[in-house]
Amino acid sequence: MSAVLYIEHVVRDFEAWKRTFESDPVGREQSGVRRYRILRGTEDPNFVVIELEFDGTAEAEAFAGKLRELWGRVTDELGLTGRRLEIFESAEAVEY
Repeated sequence: MSAVLYIEHVVRDFEAWKRTFESDPVGREQSGVRRYRILRGTEDPNFVVIELEFDGTAEAEAFAGKLRELWGRVTDELGLTGRRLEIFESAEAVEY
């Protein structure tokens, strides 16, 4: 059963945050991320939601730990506020 690591936060500057995300400081692929999606708020484009999909919850939990460590180093630099992190198990998916 797949798992999704759901992350949301506000960033000071989306482009600066995106450069850091693209540099992949915690090794998404090596940590088991199968796909990801980045969403931006329509009212506040600096409100960011990231969904990282894993094969299972163990990989998602391990990556969440790495992410918390990273946040300890870059929160001030990137102006991260309102951080939220949650792991969800896939219950159903339908495409039309």
